[in-house]
Amino acid sequence: MKLLIEQGRVIDPDNGVDQVTDLYIQGEEIVALGAPPTEDYSPDRRINAHGRWVLPGLVDLSARLGEPGHEQKATIASETRAAASAGITTLVCPPDTSPVVDSPAQIELINRRARQACGVRVHALGALTAGLKGQQLSDMAALRRAGALGMSQALRPMGSHLLLRRALEYAASHDITVYLHPIDWSLAGQGCAHEGAVATRLGLPGIPEAAETAALGVLLALAAQTEARIHVCRLSTARGAAMVARAIEDGLPVTADVCAHQLFLTEMDVADFNSLCHVIPPLRTLRDRDGLRKAVAEGAIAAICSDHQPQEADAKLAPFPATLPGMSTLETLLPLALRLAEEGVLPLPEAIRRITAGPARILGLKVGTLGVGARADIAIVDPERGHAPGPDNWLSAGRNSAFFGWDFRPRVTHTLVAGRVIFELQARQV
Repeated sequence: MKLLIEQGRVIDPDNGVDQVTDLYIQGEEIVALGAPPTEDYSPDRRINAHGRWVLPGLVDLSARLGEPGHEQKATIASETRAAASAGITTLVCPPDTSPVVDSPAQIELINRRARQACGVRVHALGALTAGLKGQQLSDMAALRRAGALGMSQALRPMGSHLLLRRALEYAASHDITVYLHPIDWSLAGQGCAHEGAVATRLGLPGIPEAAETAALGVLLALAAQTEARIHVCRLSTARGAAMVARAIEDGLPVTADVCAHQLFLTEMDVADFNSLCHVIPPLRTLRDRDGLRKAVAEGAIAAICSDHQPQEADAKLAPFPATLPGMSTLETLLPLALRLAEEGVLPLPEAIRRITAGPARILGLKVGTLGVGARADIAIVDPERGHAPGPDNWLSAGRNSAFFGWDFRPRVTHTLVAGRVIFELQARQV
């Protein structure tokens, strides 16, 4: 199939492209930009992108999809459909499914379910320890051969720092990236909100800043000791972001991400016991939010992810500490990232880089770019078309979003994976 995307503003930060031009696709690849690849090129379909932006398909570093084991919350089919509507063409799911992704069979199950869905590419991280119990290392080499992009302990504690060191040494010997959450669970305890004035006033058990910085100190020390490639997941504090920036400056093989909602919401959004804002790591202070934004702008944080975690309605109806943490965020990743550019936090191409080429490079995938020869994973968006997300127009099975009612723009009109249109905004959806 030959497809021509006509006269869109092509923004490809990875190749330094920002111009109104034509994009030519043949089969699964981009074959030309500007002029047709051959004189007799005749497209089977044309998409008029005049007045729209043509972006690389988004790459999301963390999205829980319900399956396997939590189908009452969501399914791979429902969540990839939501991802496609948001311009996301590649996403990664953590290993804390049920059963845990600690064997090649679980990776094959996820891959099979993803192939049966809408076309969004789904990759899994393997469990760092057997059953994520933090007691015995998993067979990382076997998980890597089965297709795991890296190893993670998700939000489960390790049994000891010594075991973590051994895991990093194992990973380094097999050139495996380890994705680690900087949370010292002995300090976090049973906390559910940032330890500060708001939590104190509400009587909520707090998670101190030190729970992140203490864990980071260990992770960065072990990164220097083992030379393992570490990706720090979901930073939430300004001090933690500064520690990562210094580690990168010192030449440690470390990268980091932040979830989009941490760049907009703060502990003040919990002030009325809003359980939709019960997330781990917790929403922190305004100073932390601004520190995270600064780290994103300066490049110390190379990726912005959704940290999508759908929950069934009942999971958010109990008193705040008893509710399940997590937010449904696939459909707000793009508009929140682009709002950073609108608010002057960073230039538009850099905002796009943090959700395309940035995470792709961390994962070691050849996506997130619109260069000739690249896979035709593309999002076409209308920068002038606004929308307000709500239960009536939300595709994710998880309705637990704190952003319902926000005025967002742009709107994704088309999403392509490997040259195939997997989402197209219909007139009745406008």
